[in-house]
Formats: sequence, structure tokens, C-alpha cells
Amino acid sequence: MWWDERVSARFRRNLQPTLTYWSVFFSFGLCIAFLGPTLLDLRCQTQSSLSQITWVFFSQQFCLLLGSCLGGVFKRTLAQSLLALFASSLAISLVFAIIPLCHHVLLLAVVMAVAGLAMGCIDTISNMQLVKIYQKDSAIFLQALHFFVGFGALLSPLIADPFLSDTNCILANGTNASSNLPHIRKELLPPRPGNLSRLELPTEGLVVTRVSYAFWIMALINLPVPIAVFFLLYKERMVPCLSGSSHPLLSADELALETRPGDKDELSTAAQRPHTAAGHEDLFSCCQSKNFQGASFTYFAVHITGALVLFMTDGIVGEYSGFVYSYAVEEPLAVVHKVAGYLPSLFWGFITLGRLISIPVSYRMKPATMVFINVVGVLITFLLLLIFSSSVVFLFVGTASLGLFLSSTFPSMLAYTEDILQYKGCATTVLVTGAGIGEMVLQLLVGSIIHDRGSYSFLVCGMIFGCLAFTFYALLVFFHRMYPKPSPGKRAPAPSPALGWEREQHEP
Repeated sequence: MWWDERVSARFRRNLQPTLTYWSVFFSFGLCIAFLGPTLLDLRCQTQSSLSQITWVFFSQQFCLLLGSCLGGVFKRTLAQSLLALFASSLAISLVFAIIPLCHHVLLLAVVMAVAGLAMGCIDTISNMQLVKIYQKDSAIFLQALHFFVGFGALLSPLIADPFLSDTNCILANGTNASSNLPHIRKELLPPRPGNLSRLELPTEGLVVTRVSYAFWIMALINLPVPIAVFFLLYKERMVPCLSGSSHPLLSADELALETRPGDKDELSTAAQRPHTAAGHEDLFSCCQSKNFQGASFTYFAVHITGALVLFMTDGIVGEYSGFVYSYAVEEPLAVVHKVAGYLPSLFWGFITLGRLISIPVSYRMKPATMVFINVVGVLITFLLLLIFSSSVVFLFVGTASLGLFLSSTFPSMLAYTEDILQYKGCATTVLVTGAGIGEMVLQLLVGSIIHDRGSYSFLVCGMIFGCLAFTFYALLVFFHRMYPKPSPGKRAPAPSPALGWEREQHEP
């Protein structure tokens, strides 16, 4: 096997929770990618204008960011985390089932806001729990976690595609049934309300969309996920109505069996630490002044620079997947619309492939090295895209390359930053929040710049963001060298104090 027996033993001991967290992230991916392709059919269903329906994007993205900030609130005990994941994954299934019943755009926006909150909670809690369980070995499991996001993001458009309307889905007098809706649909990714005035489609008439079937299929596909979380709750005796007792998935004693003998005394000490010493707080707890007492400058610098790297790289993912189609169909490339439509799929496909490849690679390569390769690769790819900006072939090659380099950035950065902070800071919450803000803000910023400056600014923006990501990464490495090292007698960081807290809570 390409990992050692110690990691394998830890994985076997935590098989059910690990698979559960991976499946929950599949829900996240399933929910994040369906809105763009189905937006025109949802416009018909709600009989709203294009400029109105595109604000549903904002509703989802804003609440996803809010959910990421709030997700850490539910980490105080393992029972709270699992109950929050159960509620969130169940909410996503309910959202898919309810969307076909939303015949007003405001109601649809509210439903998508609920989905965004659920996705944000899933994002924060799943990352936190895997880091808690695997600590120094978390990189490989985080790579697998984010592979399932890409898998879900690829699957949902494929499910929706057979049910999308090829002609106007609201038939009114004078409607041109041969309108090129696939072309218009691609222009809506991500929302650009200021550019939609020329895309005139009827808002009243006979609705002929079949997109409801796609959402009901996705609801059924997602249903096993909350069931899996419920089984984990039941196994750990954490279902409130069935048992009042609970215990951690992996006790400190069990964890000590998987570590080197020199670490056992440290683990025993860690189990007695109070809960107030635990890391991975929610964003609001992280900002409390009591957490700043005695903290060095580098403590804050590591959090900030790590978040800024993901602000840029996740922002690039959002803006590139959203605008590469629009860039391709305009001059000077003027790619045929149907051919250009493959670019976003190619980008997400190579992100998913890259995350799959990163699972074994992350075991052999340090997270810091992987992040360096990623940010340098992104920078070089954008530079070559600018140099060969008139080549359609290289646009496809560059899109695939960019997807590969961006694929493992988030889990590698999370593992690297948590390792620097010795699993005691607020890295997971801060990094997830920074990535969410970047994805939302850079999409809106690039959309506005393209509208004012033309399509070539799309690549220029990407190059600038790539340079900033590399700069912030260099600063992170600099602050890492300045950050206080563990005492010489400690060869590995202690397990999360939260595990010790769970144990104390349930001992007589």
C-alpha cells in the first residue's frame, strides 16, 4: 500500500466517520454546481426576468459564506457537529425536492439561501473534524474530501442536462422557439445583472420546462447522505431522543496506540487539558480578545496570509469557471458557442482529476511543497495564456492545466497552516471564510471589469490574482520560519484538545 501501517490503522479505526464526512462533502458539490445550467428553466418556472433570477446566485453565495462563519459554532462537541451535519445534508435533499414547487423568484431565493447556509456548515465542520481526527496525517484525507466536492459538482450538471429546455420554455405570442438558450445559459455564469438587458425573453405564457425531474432525482441521490450521518450518530449513541450519553469517535487512549511510544505521555497530558484551550473555534470565538492574549505577531500573520492565499486561489476558481466561456466566444478567439461550452466542464473535470491524483501524492509530498507547486503553476499558466491569447488550442490546454494546479490548493493550504499552528489556532475557520469571500468577491469584481474593459482583461485579472497568491504564499513561508517551534521533546503535535474534552464530559 502507498501509505504506512500507522496511517492505515488510523483510517480503519475511523472508517465510518471518514466515509461519512466524505459523503457529506459530496452533497456540497452536488449543490454548488446545478444552479448555473438550470437557471433559465428556473426563470421560466418562476416567470421572472433574467436580471431577477440571477440574483438567486447572490443569495446562495452570500449565505454559503455566512454558513461557513457559523459552522464553527457547532464544533464544541462531536454530537453538535454531527447533528449540524445531519441537519445540513437533510436540508440539501429537502431543497432539491422543494425547488420545483417554488413559483416565485423571492421564494426560490429564500430556499437557495437555506441551501447556502447548509453548504457553509458542511464546508467548515467536515474540514474541522477530519483535521481533528488525523492531525499530522490529515493532508491525504483532506485531498480525498475535496475530491468528492468535484465529483458532486460534475454529477449535478450531467443529471440536469437531459431535462433542460433547448428552446424558450415560456411560450408566448411571437416567441421565437429556435432561440439559442444554451448560449444564453452559458452567459449567465456567474450572474452579471448589468449585462442582461439585451437578452429579452418572455415572462408570461405557457411554461414548458421539465427541470423538476432533475431536482427530484438529485434529492433522491443525496438522500443516503443524511441517512449515513444518522447511522453514525446512532452508532455513537448521540441521537438525543434515543440516548443521553455519547463518546468521541476516537478516544485519547485509542489514539495513543497509533502513535510512537515517545508521544504517549504527551497524549495523556493533552487529554486532561480544558476545553478552553481547544483550537478550531468558530469565527466569532476566534475574534474574542481573550484568544489574543499572549499571541505573537506571527500567530496572526499565519492566519491572515493563509486566508489571503485561498482568497485569491478560490477566487480564481470562481471567476475562471464563470467567465472562460464568455472570454472564448468573444474576439479575438470567437470560438463556436457549442465548443466553448466545453471549457467550464473541462476546467471542473481537471479539478476533479487533480484532486484524485493528489490523494496518493499528498502522502509522499509535504503540503507546503504542494502549495508552492500549485501557485507557481497557476502563475505560469496565466502567463502562457496571455502570451498565446490568440490560440484556441492553448486556451483548452491552459484551462486543463489551471484546473490541475488549482485542484489541491485548498486542502494542502489547510493542512500546511494547521501544521504551522500545531492545531491550536483558528486556521480552519479563517481559511474557509477567506476562500468563500474570495470566490464571491472576485467573481463580481472580474465581471464588472470585463464589462468595462473587454474580454482580454479576464486573463489580466487572473495573472494579477496569481501574482498576489504567490506573494501571500511567500509571506506565509516567511512567517512560518519566524513562528515559535514546539519544545525539543515534542516530535509531533498533540491531538486536538477537543478529544480530551469529549472524554472528560462523559467520564463519571
